[in-house]
Amino acid sequence: MENAIKVCEKSSLSKNLQMSIRDVTYYFPLIKLLNPDQILYCMALYFVGIGLNYEKDITIRGFEIVKSCDYVYLETYSSVLACSIKDLERFYGKKIIPAGRQLVEQSEDIIDNAAYSNVALLVIGDPFAATTHIDLMLRAKRRGIKFTIINNASIMTSVGITGLQIYKFGKTSSVPFPQTNFQPVTAYEVVKQNRILGLHTMLILDLNPDENRFMTVNQAIRILLDIESKRKENLFTHDTLCVGCARIGRPDFCVKAGNAKDLLSFDFGPAPHCLIVPGELHFIEEEALSSWK
Repeated sequence: MENAIKVCEKSSLSKNLQMSIRDVTYYFPLIKLLNPDQILYCMALYFVGIGLNYEKDITIRGFEIVKSCDYVYLETYSSVLACSIKDLERFYGKKIIPAGRQLVEQSEDIIDNAAYSNVALLVIGDPFAATTHIDLMLRAKRRGIKFTIINNASIMTSVGITGLQIYKFGKTSSVPFPQTNFQPVTAYEVVKQNRILGLHTMLILDLNPDENRFMTVNQAIRILLDIESKRKENLFTHDTLCVGCARIGRPDFCVKAGNAKDLLSFDFGPAPHCLIVPGELHFIEEEALSSWK
């Protein structure tokens, strides 16, 4: 154990933050034997939520951990920031490795590095708002690699600015870009299930940053109307009340409430967007939505 403490004292975390051994062992919960000489090292995988938009949205604890890590990855495919990777690198003082879907979901590179180094995976929003990051956590657990989660703001809660009560949201769904012979109706079904219970529906809109493709509120409404034209269940029509949101958390954020036909022609501006289909409304919610019309 004395050897482990000596190694921890020499670690990058201790050097950068001037931490005590108690602090080091707090941030590095795993001490693992790495070689026959009984030399012990501290290592961990950190899931760091960095907020929705800017480099300074990270928490102080998250910032300190990022500064201490040997490898820093940024998951790049589930959302988009208002700042660049260069902005993040300047603020954090670390080289950032872009991590696409293949690297996060299929490769073992992140896990392999976390077995012998301190690794941070930066996630826009909150680390576990996307199931792919839960998969990475489970793989780390199977490998016996300890992990720490640093939470942050998520679109799932930040839409409270609309005035809709968060605890009245039901199941969330996504709206993917239609492809030839591929148009999932899951979002439509989820709206239907939630409406039966009087609950609001949050719809996450598809994006492909590599191709600079970001679904708009207008496109999502057209997709749901197209499904309605085939299903004819009178669930999502031109008169359905909707709330479109864009760039939540930024100075130029946009929230617009209205019937689907009214929002079809509204310009929500740049990505990211999301769409809410409200359920039963409390009178306070009605008043709040009226302020966004």
